[in-house]
Amino acid sequence: MNRRMVFYLLGKILFIESVLLILPTICSAIYREQKSFWSFLATIAISLTLGFVLTVLNKPKDNTIYAKEGFVIVALTWVVLSLVGALPFTISGEIPSYVDAVFETVSGFTTTGASILTNVETLSKGMLFWRSFTHWVGGMGILVLVLAIVPTDSGRSMHIARAEMPGPIVGKLVPKLKSTAKILYLIYICFTLLEVILLLFGGMSLFESLVHSLGTAGTGGFGIKADSLASYSPYSQWVIAIFMLIFGVNFNLYYLVLVRKFKSVFKSEELWIYLGIVLVSVTIIFVNIYNIFGNFSDTIRHAAFQVSSVMTTTGYSTVNFNEWPNLSKGILFLLMFIGGCAGSTAGGLKVSRAVLLVKRVFANLKRALHPRSAEIIRLEGKKVESETSNGVLIYFSLYFVCLTTVFFLLLFEPFDLETNLTATVSCFNNIGPAFGSAWDGYSIYSPFSKIVLSFAMLLGRLEIYPIILLFAPSSWLKRRKIK
Repeated sequence: MNRRMVFYLLGKILFIESVLLILPTICSAIYREQKSFWSFLATIAISLTLGFVLTVLNKPKDNTIYAKEGFVIVALTWVVLSLVGALPFTISGEIPSYVDAVFETVSGFTTTGASILTNVETLSKGMLFWRSFTHWVGGMGILVLVLAIVPTDSGRSMHIARAEMPGPIVGKLVPKLKSTAKILYLIYICFTLLEVILLLFGGMSLFESLVHSLGTAGTGGFGIKADSLASYSPYSQWVIAIFMLIFGVNFNLYYLVLVRKFKSVFKSEELWIYLGIVLVSVTIIFVNIYNIFGNFSDTIRHAAFQVSSVMTTTGYSTVNFNEWPNLSKGILFLLMFIGGCAGSTAGGLKVSRAVLLVKRVFANLKRALHPRSAEIIRLEGKKVESETSNGVLIYFSLYFVCLTTVFFLLLFEPFDLETNLTATVSCFNNIGPAFGSAWDGYSIYSPFSKIVLSFAMLLGRLEIYPIILLFAPSSWLKRRKIK
């Protein structure tokens, strides 16, 4: 383990966080919010000090990053950024409990959108901006941002990208990973700005358009009103619903559009399955809830919005779907597991993993009937290596072990099965809303359960391995590095 390099990069991350904190500081200054303004300045000072100690006083002799360092760097980055990012809430007194503040910040960076706040309108504008901005930063990936702006060792930065970027397969759009990161962020920024402009036309203020666009881009779901988006116009709801779906698509496809490889986009198996699941889910829910709203326009809007929100793990809502019929709630519950496409800002298992699992099951069934047959599994028209296919099966196993463990730990709470189960699934898959008693927020849980759910959010966002390896003693042993 190259410990010096791990902590050196962690110091760089803290420098970057101090820069990111400047934006909510400016927001607080604009709205003349003294408490939040000074709390952000204090946090910037703390972040800069820690960054100075870890970089200037801890320069590594060897700046090589191997796979093990990549996983540990990713896990530590998300943990430390959340711990430091929670400080403004507690220092300002707007979220007095540090455990609550950490839960809120982890929820922000992991783009979960689960909240302990019962009255979000009481927060200052600066804090509201910071909550949504953590979604935007965490959506594309904190380390992807670092790879785009910070020089790293020759080629080894791929280990960081592989540890953080979602999906069963991680690749580069162009030969240099740094250029790939820049392309991804350029697309990300352009989509965000486009949504801001469209929301302005719908009657939202600049502040409202900005925070909701940041929340949508990161597929996070933090809002600024207790009713989420219910009080906004149908136009604004449709814009956000469409952009949630856009941000749930693999960003590689947008790059292919830019370079005019339209055939490759239209041949994307994952994209068509993703859209197909959305269409079927909307149709079934539309029929199931039509008698509640009584007209086509409202019914199709609410059905499409909630399917888009849950499928992409964003978590915004336009109605209290906790009161919908069991069929509709059941479909939304299943969509919590699937999530968006690999390479998107959405959480969940990812459509590509679900497709690979189904194909692997059918291949095994065919082999059982015809032992001598050689079944080749393909995805996106390409042969899937057995290593990738086996990796999906291992991930599913780990996924359900971790999910079951978190659920078991929540059973000590005095809530019904629906509440604890959906809270577990929602946090682990980075969605936010849960059914039952947790519909109005996670403040009902004890500090211990909030810490458990915070780790669940990190496990889900980083897809398990980095967090597990962070706490594995073997990861920190000084031994021969494995490339």
